[in-house]
Amino acid sequence: MPDGLRLALTTLTVAPVRGPGQIDRRTARTAMELAPVVGLLLGLVAAGVLAATKDEPLLAAGLALTALALLTRGLHLDGLADLVDGLGSYRDPEGTRAVMKAPDLGPLGLAAVVLALLVQAGALVACLHAGRGPAAVVTAVVTGRLAVTWGCAGPRAATDTGLGSLVAGTVRRPVAAAWTVLTVAAAAAADLRLAPAVAVALGVVWLAGRHALRRTGGLTGDVLGALCELATTVCLVAAALL
Repeated sequence: MPDGLRLALTTLTVAPVRGPGQIDRRTARTAMELAPVVGLLLGLVAAGVLAATKDEPLLAAGLALTALALLTRGLHLDGLADLVDGLGSYRDPEGTRAVMKAPDLGPLGLAAVVLALLVQAGALVACLHAGRGPAAVVTAVVTGRLAVTWGCAGPRAATDTGLGSLVAGTVRRPVAAAWTVLTVAAAAAADLRLAPAVAVALGVVWLAGRHALRRTGGLTGDVLGALCELATTVCLVAAALL
């Protein structure tokens, strides 16, 4: 298995795959450019859970979100919690990153995770009632990982260590754009109302990402995780409302 794909799987999932022995920026670039593929795999699992339990919409939504949390080690939820805690501190970039690195979970971070999961569950239930639950969850999960790809397409790293320093600025914009076109086209093919949901989610993430990067001083792993979770949530909400 190519090193980039192995790194994508070991970074973004709990897949029992041995990571590459050496990781350079070229391998990191490939991994981040393949993030939407990993999202597709995760989304298909969640869609299978939804389809198998669709007669009980709330239970189906809860089980699908549980499956996603387990398959990703809660990595993106952790990033969301850390970033919200950091932003809520109203400190300078260095102080914000210090709060984000702290091992304890603050009340704002906890609230962010709980509210994100509640909103996702409610949106999934609405999508199930509308007959597009599986398609919506696949689209949302892929869009979340597409946000990770875009997040690595330009910003500088906040520090010289950590995941952010390895992946910041590695992704080629034409590749990210190609994935975006493909995602929108696939979403439209599944349900025309899902295509604008992708656009809305990426637009919100772009705005939120600019604010987060300014407050943290650059890209970090937590910022990427938070953007992924935010994109997934917004996409589901848009899919439920549009």
